[in-house]
Amino acid sequence: MTTLSSGFARARRWLRDHPLAFDAALALGALVAMICGSFADPGTGHGPTFGTRTPEPFSVLLMVLASVALVLRRRRPMAVLAATGALSATEYILMDPPAPVVMGSVIALYTVASRTDRPTTWRVGLLTMGALTAASMFFGSTPWYSQENLGVFAWTGMAGAAGDAVRSRRAFVDAIRERAERAERTREEEARRRVAEERLRIARDLHDVVAHHIALVNVQAGVAAHVMDKRPDQAKEALGHVRDASRSALNELRVTVGLLRQQGDPEAPTEPAPGLAVLGELVGTFRNAGLPVEVACSDHGNRLPAAVDLAAYRVIQEALTNVRKHAGAGAKAEVSVVRVGATAEVTVLDNGRGSTGRRPGSPADEDLDSGGHGLVGMRERVTALGGALTAGPRYGGGFRVHAILPVEARTGEPERPGTAGGTGLRR
Repeated sequence: MTTLSSGFARARRWLRDHPLAFDAALALGALVAMICGSFADPGTGHGPTFGTRTPEPFSVLLMVLASVALVLRRRRPMAVLAATGALSATEYILMDPPAPVVMGSVIALYTVASRTDRPTTWRVGLLTMGALTAASMFFGSTPWYSQENLGVFAWTGMAGAAGDAVRSRRAFVDAIRERAERAERTREEEARRRVAEERLRIARDLHDVVAHHIALVNVQAGVAAHVMDKRPDQAKEALGHVRDASRSALNELRVTVGLLRQQGDPEAPTEPAPGLAVLGELVGTFRNAGLPVEVACSDHGNRLPAAVDLAAYRVIQEALTNVRKHAGAGAKAEVSVVRVGATAEVTVLDNGRGSTGRRPGSPADEDLDSGGHGLVGMRERVTALGGALTAGPRYGGGFRVHAILPVEARTGEPERPGTAGGTGLRR
């Protein structure tokens, strides 16, 4: 049974891949059926009888021509329907009793209905039904109400209806397949978009971590090299700060890279992401590097969402890193975090001076001139939460970075326990 089913499936696939061969086989089958039917006499008693009549040579010629036309039914459906219809009408007009040449017209009408639209099917179907039924009624030897004449009307009508049903089914299946393919494309595009967003987020985190800690390591290493011979104690202290900064950088890199681990890899660290709760430690690293920093944070016991808390921390970290790298000797920085209604405002000011109003080495210049991504990363991080960031020179010298973050982040991330809106640090 399985062998028979597989053989039938292979034959069906072959015929589907070779439509002309299928149509030729169909035309041959229709010719055999028409010739067999031409030997039957409908009779008036207990059904048709065979052997009481033989088809005329002209009728055989018409049946052969109708069958040959059916071979081209897919390529020229309208022309094949017109040809078979004309041959069927000729048979009804000239031959008595007529041979079943109309079978070719039935198959051709089905093809037209299955390969065109519904209005065309209605118009062509009604015209074919009317013309063939009228030819059968007016020129046949039987009464107009005989079953043979009504059969012509019924068979042509069913052919049109069946073809229209097949066409509708094909359109329905094609629509389902198209929706499935479109949904698959949409899922792939969404997956690519999420991957791109995740890569951008990780790139921002890596930039913040590396830029901050490497800048501190560079400063402290320079201090140690400068005082190594004359003040070894101070050099030792600077090297200790280098060790602490490098350890912090490694820990944060481990947390960030742990997000990229695949299932089954060793368990990634579970340390919480930094936030304003550890702002004092961040400021302490800059103070140890020789940058005076004053902090003013409102503390109303309100907690910020995790994404907002992390964004505020990263903005302060990047802004102070740029101050330490570019503001010059003797620069001071001020940091403030204030809750204003439904927003949290983060401001970082410094008094570094340059030759122009726009200090060389500011975040804006860093992005434009040296190929850095500090300001771009800060702005992307803030904008992703629905906030706004401005950065520019201050009147009289220095630079100002100001970020407005909505307390209700658009990402909808849950709040991280223990992350408060303020750190308790005062000016």
